Amino acid sequence: MKFVLDLLPLIFFFVTFKVADSNADASARFASEHFGFLVNGGMVGPAEAPVLLATMVVIAATLMQILVMVAMRRKVDTMLWVTFALVGVLGGATVWFHDPTFIKWKPSALYWAMSLVFWAAPVFFGKNLLQSLLRGQMQLPAASWRRLNLAWVVFFALMGVVNLYVACTYSTSAWATFKVFGLTGLMLLFLVGQGVWLSRQPLDADDESPAEPAARATGPGPL
Repeated sequence: MKFVLDLLPLIFFFVTFKVADSNADASARFASEHFGFLVNGGMVGPAEAPVLLATMVVIAATLMQILVMVAMRRKVDTMLWVTFALVGVLGGATVWFHDPTFIKWKPSALYWAMSLVFWAAPVFFGKNLLQSLLRGQMQLPAASWRRLNLAWVVFFALMGVVNLYVACTYSTSAWATFKVFGLTGLMLLFLVGQGVWLSRQPLDADDESPAEPAARATGPGPL
C-alpha cells in the first residue's frame, strides 16, 4: 500500500502532463488565466503549459502526502521531506522560468543525494543505513550488508545518470513517460534482483528462517 501511495504524485504528474499536452492551447489559456501570477511575464505558451501544470500538480500532491501523514499523526519519512524540498525548489524554478529543465533534473538530484548519503554514512559515521532500516526484517552477515549498501550506492548513481541522459536527449513528453514507467520499472527490476541475490546469501547465526530474507527484501521506495 505504501508503494502505491508513494507513486501517486508520479501518476498525477504523468496524467496531468498527457492531458494538457493533448490540449496544449486550452491548457495554455487555463494556465495563464489561473496561474499567470506564478510565472515570469504572466503568460504561458502552449509548449510550456503541460509541464508547468504537471509540475504544479506534483508539488501539490507531495505537499498533500505530508499533510495527510501529519494529520494521521504518523512520522513523515525523511525521504518525503527531501522529495518535497527538491520538487518545491526545482519545480518552482520550472514554473517561474517557463523551463522544464529544472523539474527534469529533480529525479537525478534525488538519486544522487541518496547515493551520496548511502555512501557517506558508513565511510564517515560507521553506519550502514540499509542495515539500520532492514535489520528488523532480515539477518545478514556484515559483509553481505556492505555489498548490499554498495549496490544501492551504485544503483542510485546510475539512475541519476540515466534520467539525465533521457532528459537531455529526448523530448519532454518522452521524458515524462520514461520517468513514470522507465525509472519505476528499473527500480522494480533492481528490487527483484536484490531479492534473488539475498536468497543466496549465508544467514546470520541469529536468523532461523531461510526464506525470510528473499521474501522480505525491500529497499527505499519510488523516488
